[in-house]
Amino acid sequence: MNMEKQQYIDRAEQALYKVYNRFPVVFDRGEGICLYDTDGKEYLDFGAGIAVMGLGYNCREFNEALKVQMDKLCHTSNLFYNVPSIEAGEKLLKASGMEKVFFTNSGAEAIEGLLKIAKRYAYNKGMGTDYEIIAMRHSFHGRTLGALSVTGNDHYQEPFAPLVPGIRFADFNDLDSVKAVWSEKTCGVIMETIQGEGGIYPASEEFLKGVRMLCDEHDALLLLDEIQCGMGRSGHMFAWQAYGVSPDGMSVAKALGNGVPVGAFLAQGKAASAIVPGDHGTTYGGNPLVCAAASKVLDLFEEWKLVEHVREIGDYLWQKLEQVMDQYGCVKAHRGRGLMQGLEFAWPVAPVVKNALLEQRLVLISAGSNVIRFVPPLIIEREDVDEMVRRLQAAIEAGIMNL
Repeated sequence: MNMEKQQYIDRAEQALYKVYNRFPVVFDRGEGICLYDTDGKEYLDFGAGIAVMGLGYNCREFNEALKVQMDKLCHTSNLFYNVPSIEAGEKLLKASGMEKVFFTNSGAEAIEGLLKIAKRYAYNKGMGTDYEIIAMRHSFHGRTLGALSVTGNDHYQEPFAPLVPGIRFADFNDLDSVKAVWSEKTCGVIMETIQGEGGIYPASEEFLKGVRMLCDEHDALLLLDEIQCGMGRSGHMFAWQAYGVSPDGMSVAKALGNGVPVGAFLAQGKAASAIVPGDHGTTYGGNPLVCAAASKVLDLFEEWKLVEHVREIGDYLWQKLEQVMDQYGCVKAHRGRGLMQGLEFAWPVAPVVKNALLEQRLVLISAGSNVIRFVPPLIIEREDVDEMVRRLQAAIEAGIMNL
């Protein structure tokens, strides 16, 4: 490690809140599916900034759209209309089949919006403020207090209690568990269509359809978190589109902005009219710059036929990871859809992830303590999968030797 890199790390440790255990790498630039550190070393990226960089790094068409908007107008506030937000909103509604959209600054804020829709809908029906929302154990929805309240992980929640009241937890993919906590106060169910941080668990068709039926029977809202699994990553534009059901509301972020911080919550039907003027707002959300980014991302998804590409390359990635599981007895399970897959190990994966990064120049991320998550840029090709597997095998073997 040269002094320049160490100096950057030392400065970061002095200036920035110590809430992340960062690896000793300082990334400087990106190109396609590769990252380059301040020493000029190249890394194959299968983490995509936690499923954010769908178009990869330094995408010329995307960059140009941002530069053009930067020279025109970056911000006006939501007291006025702007063209990029209108265009991005129309494109997102077309891709999702929803009716209304609200642009946010992040995924966590999109979750906050969904929770407010559920509560406002119940309030409008005359339920007052005595209502409950059902969320899933082992879920992850964000770090703000509202999103944290529906995140089913005690480790994240305990230091910040008491959280938002009226949240009851059920087991993902267990419909009887949902029924067991349902009450006359239930106004909505929120869950990830594919659990990400919880270990890459797709919802079963039986479970998702069962929850949809429960919500319909009791006039409650089904809210789906598509922040990580949405925007083509599952092999559908939104993961729920593979199930033959649709939510009342949904959240999206991450790949929507390809690195520009933008999210959104969307709704249809009875949920679309729940929020009224004055109920919600944000200073930066939906400003011209971030919406120009989202608009161009949606254009390129269609132009490049990225969803179809994800299905093809996702199938190939599945085959190769199945081979890895067959090769190593320490790999206990393989789950996922499209380009959101995970390998579950018999022991904590931190040593493998670290070796992959520092020795093999392969960027991987975990999902929980014992799952390696594969969420690369959506533009990867078969040869990129082959190279990733070669480096992954070397990292696994190093991990086995160090046990």
